[in-house]
Amino acid sequence: MACFQRASPALKEILLKLYSSENPTEIEHHLHEFGSVQYHIQSFISDSLHVYLSIATPLLSQGVLLSDGLSPYTLEMVKQICSHAVEIIEPAKEGYKLTLRIDFAKIMHEEEPEKIITDIAAVHAVILSSQLKEMLLNVNSPALFQGTSRPIKLVYHPREPFFVIKQPQKILIVFPIRFKENTDVIIATAFFRELMDVGSSEKWSKTPPCCWSPIPPPELRGEPLEELSTNGGFVTFDISVHHVEGNRLEKTVWSLLNFNAYVKYHVKTTRGFIQRRMRKRLEGLVEILHQKTSDDGLLNKGQGIKYMKKLAARTKRIKQKCHSLSRKIKRIRFRIKIPGFARFRRRWLKFPTFPSSIRYTRLK
Repeated sequence: MACFQRASPALKEILLKLYSSENPTEIEHHLHEFGSVQYHIQSFISDSLHVYLSIATPLLSQGVLLSDGLSPYTLEMVKQICSHAVEIIEPAKEGYKLTLRIDFAKIMHEEEPEKIITDIAAVHAVILSSQLKEMLLNVNSPALFQGTSRPIKLVYHPREPFFVIKQPQKILIVFPIRFKENTDVIIATAFFRELMDVGSSEKWSKTPPCCWSPIPPPELRGEPLEELSTNGGFVTFDISVHHVEGNRLEKTVWSLLNFNAYVKYHVKTTRGFIQRRMRKRLEGLVEILHQKTSDDGLLNKGQGIKYMKKLAARTKRIKQKCHSLSRKIKRIRFRIKIPGFARFRRRWLKFPTFPSSIRYTRLK
C-alpha cells in the first residue's frame, strides 16, 4: 500500500477544476479510494457557487467507543478545516457519513484559495485521525474505555487492521504485519530488530517504546485466529501521556496510521537496493571474466608466435652444426692420401672365399 496522503489527489483535482471553471458546470462524480472510501461530488448550474461533497468511510472501530455515526469531536475537527466556507449538511446524504457544502464565493476572497481546497480534499484524513486522537487524548481517562476488557480493532485499511489496548497510564498499539513474499519477511524481521535497538537507545528515549515478537502478545489472547495469522510478527508501541501532549499528538497519530505503509515502503526500497547491488556486482564479475579471457587469448597467441620463432632459430642452429660436423668428418677421413694404396688393398687385403659343403638340387 502506498503511503496515505492527507489530501486526496483525485478529489483535489476535481475541486480545482470546478473552482477555476469560468462557465457554470453541472457535474456528478463518484470516487473510490483504498477500496473503502467513497466520494460523491455534485454541482448544479442553478447554484454554480456551491459544491456538495458527500463522504462514505468506514469508522476505525465499530466497537463501544464510537457510535454508528461520527462523534462530536470528529465533527468539530471537520468544521475547523475552513469554517466560513465549509458547512456541514444534516442529515447527510443517504448512504454517506458526512455531507459538506463548499462555498466557492467565499474561497475566492482568500489569499490562498488552492491551499483551502487542498485542506478540504484532506477531509478523509481529518476523520480518521480525529477518531484515533480521541482515543489517545483519553489515555488517562478510564471513562472512555470503561467496560472494554478486550482489545479494540481499528480498520484503517481493509487488509491492515491494528489493535488498541487500554492499560493503566498507557495505551498499547499492536500491528499484525503480513507479507506476500518470504523475502519481504526476512527484510522486515531485520528492520524490526534494528528498530527495537535504536528505540532503546538514549538518543530516542522520548519516542514510544517499540517491541517486536513473532508470536501474538498476551493482550491479544482470545482474538479470532484469522486476526492473529501473520508471517511478519507483531509490532507493539507503548503510547504514554507525554507522547500526545501539544503538537506531538498530530505527529503520533499520523505515524501510527502510516506505520504499515512505512514498513512496506522500507522493505520495498531495501529489496530494490539489494537487487541493484547484486546486478552491479554481477556485471563487474562478468566484465572481469571477459577481460581475463581476452588477456589469456592474447597471451597464448603471443607465446605461440614466440615459441615458433624460437624453434625455427634452434632448428637452423642445429642444421648449421650438423653441416659443420659433417664437413669436419670428411676432412679427417680424406686428409691422408697414399699413392697406390687402392691397388695394394685390392690385391693383398682380399678376404678368401670358402666353398659351402651344402649342395642344393634344383627342382623342376
